[in-house]
Amino acid sequence: MAHDYEILTPETVPAYIDSNEALTGLVDTTTLDVAEVGDGNLNLVFVCRDATGNGICLKQSLPYVRLVGEAWPLTPERVIAEARGLAAAAELVPHLIPSYYGVDEERHVLAMENLMGWEIWRGKLNDGYVHRGVAALIGQYVAHLAFSTSVFALDQMEVKERVAEAINPELCRITEDLVFTEPYIDHSNNSFADEVAPVVTALRSDDTLRAEVGMLKYTFMTAAEALIHGDLHTGSVMVSLKGDGSGDARVIDPEFAFYGPVGFDIGAVLGNYLAAMARAEVLDRPTEFKDWLGGLAHETWDAFESEIRRLWAARPDTTWTDSFLDTWLAKVQRDSLGFAGCKAVRRVIGLAKVSDIETLPHDEHVRAAAIVLRTAATWITQRDTLATVGAANDVFESVAERVMARGVAAAIEEM
Repeated sequence: MAHDYEILTPETVPAYIDSNEALTGLVDTTTLDVAEVGDGNLNLVFVCRDATGNGICLKQSLPYVRLVGEAWPLTPERVIAEARGLAAAAELVPHLIPSYYGVDEERHVLAMENLMGWEIWRGKLNDGYVHRGVAALIGQYVAHLAFSTSVFALDQMEVKERVAEAINPELCRITEDLVFTEPYIDHSNNSFADEVAPVVTALRSDDTLRAEVGMLKYTFMTAAEALIHGDLHTGSVMVSLKGDGSGDARVIDPEFAFYGPVGFDIGAVLGNYLAAMARAEVLDRPTEFKDWLGGLAHETWDAFESEIRRLWAARPDTTWTDSFLDTWLAKVQRDSLGFAGCKAVRRVIGLAKVSDIETLPHDEHVRAAAIVLRTAATWITQRDTLATVGAANDVFESVAERVMARGVAAAIEEM
């Protein structure tokens, strides 16, 4: 495939930095150490550090899906969506993202802070590490974007203009296919352990479930509530420990950003908490760790709600009453449970799985996959009656207990 722009390599990154005025002086390119560390599905990521310890991170979007290769073309213009997401967060919650240095639209490169010493949250959760307070920071991040980019804070005409500018059809299409469509049909992108097949079959033959997934897909495609991250999960959060032992967080990779339903971002991270919880259950992690994991959904939701209520006083249009806010928050919480279920199902059945489940030994993998799928299906179909993240966690506890006692067969009960 011919490319109309230079694809960077570790060897060419120093010269690229020298050629970009916006990056001049950030690092000493004569002593620069460059490593390509992109382990995601789409892009190249170069972490750079010079002899004095100064660093920078460059992210370049490829004209195809990296996970698949050139057989799956994809517009590199998605870097503009990521730049938009970073710019918005830099204005609203600069302490929750890497420092943002700008975007090169011609060569599709983002420049940002090199978070030296920080680690991907998913990996730390997999290894049983606790970062207290991080889940609340994620809730705050979502709340600020949800309020400050919506009609709650902005003039309706400005919101409409922003919606038009933020259209991200190719990346949205990936979500629509991989999250809401492909896992529920026989598709070449799907794969799963043979022992999990009965659970998958039951899931796909559940007409109620399929209808509810369709409703959630419709909401994703039509509800332009606010600028959302679009792919918020434990792999798009970097963490570190503060001096007092609490956790700190930086949200990365908002290339799926567009105007969509607020509950999708919360649901995405809740669905990934579910995978972490299932891993801890089948590995029989210490009770204290499992209890902490079980509280992450509460922590994220409570921080989101608290921050929205704090920001609410600044709304310019009193059409949005306090009673309206109560109703809207309840709707967002129900949406979040449904989206969480869809994101969790995708990570077990569909393309781009998660290491929480994939790195488990076979028997544990099967049990964890069954727990995730059964729990997720219930979250989707019963989100209106569950209503809260607390009730959703109760579903997980019940499913996990049955699967650990009786195996995969227990995961298809009542489906």
